[in-house]
Amino acid sequence: MDQNFQVQGMSCGHCANAVTQAVKGIDPAADVKVDLASGRVDVRSDKDRAALVQAIEEEGYKVAA
Repeated sequence: MDQNFQVQGMSCGHCANAVTQAVKGIDPAADVKVDLASGRVDVRSDKDRAALVQAIEEEGYKVAA
């Protein structure tokens, strides 16, 4: 299932890697694409959206509703 997130606070490659690793911590098989310019994170995963949001926010980023 494709899920899209608007993530605030990402500004560099380290940020993109941190978000990617947070998602993969919940679902190692997830396909994650991060667009730093727009703050958009596209995730292909069957895991619960709330769990993915929590993992991203635990890294210090804000996921817009």
